[in-house]
Amino acid sequence: MRKFIYLSLLLVGLGSCNKKDDPTPNPQSDVVKDAIYDTMEEWYYWNQELPPKPNLSDFASNEEFLEAIKFKPLDRFSYLTTQEDFNNAFVGRNAGHGFGFAFDANERLYLTFVFDEAPAGKDGWQRGWEIIEVNGKPIADYKTTSGGYDFKLGGAEAGITNSFTFKLPDGSTTTRSNTKAEYQSNSVLYQTVIELTGKKVGYWVYNSFKATAGLSPTRSQEVEDSFTYFQNQGVSELIIDLRYNGGGSVAVAEQISNYLIQSANNGKLMYTNKLNYLKTNLENSTNFKKIGSLSLDRLVFITSRGTASASELVINSLTPYFDITLIGDNTFGKPVGSFPLSPYEPVLKKNNVELVPITFATANAEGNAEYFDGFEPDFLVGDTPQFDWGDSQDLRLSAAIQVLENGGVNSRMLNSYYRPRWEMIDAFKGLQQEFPVY
Repeated sequence: MRKFIYLSLLLVGLGSCNKKDDPTPNPQSDVVKDAIYDTMEEWYYWNQELPPKPNLSDFASNEEFLEAIKFKPLDRFSYLTTQEDFNNAFVGRNAGHGFGFAFDANERLYLTFVFDEAPAGKDGWQRGWEIIEVNGKPIADYKTTSGGYDFKLGGAEAGITNSFTFKLPDGSTTTRSNTKAEYQSNSVLYQTVIELTGKKVGYWVYNSFKATAGLSPTRSQEVEDSFTYFQNQGVSELIIDLRYNGGGSVAVAEQISNYLIQSANNGKLMYTNKLNYLKTNLENSTNFKKIGSLSLDRLVFITSRGTASASELVINSLTPYFDITLIGDNTFGKPVGSFPLSPYEPVLKKNNVELVPITFATANAEGNAEYFDGFEPDFLVGDTPQFDWGDSQDLRLSAAIQVLENGGVNSRMLNSYYRPRWEMIDAFKGLQQEFPVY
C-alpha cells in the first residue's frame, strides 16, 4: 500500500480541476459537504452503498453529514480531521497528558502506559499506579448511563490542567496536578530479553505504528533500533505486546513485518489490497523484503480489543508463514484501511478539511480478508494493568512465556479471563481511536 500511496500522491488534482473553488475558507459550508460526498463517490470502498446525496443544509457539521452517508453495517472507521492533526498523529506529535488507562477485573482503574516525554512521563507516572480520583472526584462519579466513563479531561490541547490521585504499588497515595502540553510520543514502551531453557526470547511492547519524521522511505527509527537490539541479543522467539495498539502507519507495519519474516520467505506475498470498482487499476500486491538477520522460530502476540488496524495487518500478513499464538482477548476487527483524500479535492484542501474514509481492504497470502469480528485468541487471559511492564505477575506476559516453554497455558491463567464492558479505545473516535491517549 505504501507504493500505492506514493503513486496516488503523484496523481493529485487529476480529475478534479473542474471543481468550483470556494473563494473564502469556510470548513462547515455546504460547498465542503458537497466536496465530501463527491470524493466519497470516487474513493470510498463502499461507494456503491452510498445513499443519494442528502439535502446538505440539513446537517449542522461535516461530521454529522459523514455519519449520515457512511455504510453503517461495516464502517466504524471513516472520519474527518484537519490536515495538520492527521500529519502530526502519524509521526507521534501529540498534545495532552500522555497516558493510557484500563480497568482490572474488579473495575479498579490503572495507568497502562505513559509516554516518556509527555507531561505525565516527565512527572514520573508509571504503569501500575491505581487512579482513585480525578479532579477530586472518585472514579465511580464519572460512570455514564451507558456503562462507560467520561472523565471530562478536556480536549487534546496544551494548557489544560487536571488533578489525579493515585494509589501507588507500595500502598501510599499521591495527588498530582498535570498540565497538558505538546510532546513527541514514543512507540516502544518496553523491551527486554528473557532467558528460557536453551533459548532467548524477546519481549517487545509496541504502542502504535508511527513513522519518524524526516526519514525516507517512511519508516520508524524506534523499530529499527529495537530489531537491531533483538538481533544483537540473538533471540530466537519473540513476544510482541500489542494490547493497547490501535494502529497507524501501513508503511511501518510493512517495516516490522519485513524484520520478522524468515529469510526463506523473502519475496513471498505479504498482502494484497482491493479498492472500489473505479480504482481497480491501483490495486497491487506487497511482497516481503527481508530486513536484518533476525531468525525467529515462533511468534506470540498479546492482544485485546484495543489491538486494531495496522496491528491486525501484521498478524494477518505473517499468519501463513509462522507458528503464531495469540494471547489475551479478541482484537478490534479492522481489515480495511484509509489514506487522506484532501490532496485529490481542492475544496477540502483549501478549507483544511481532511477526509479519511475507508478506501481499501487487505487480504493475506491465504486470502483471509474478512475479520470484522477481530481475531480470536488461542488463549483467553485477563489483563492485569496493576503490574508494570516485564513483571512476572502480569498474567498475559506470564501466559506467553508458558506457551513458549510448555506449549500451553495453565488453568489458573485461563480462569483469570474477563471482558471489560468498557475500554479506553471506546472513549475515542476517528483519528484519536487509532492513537488513543489522554
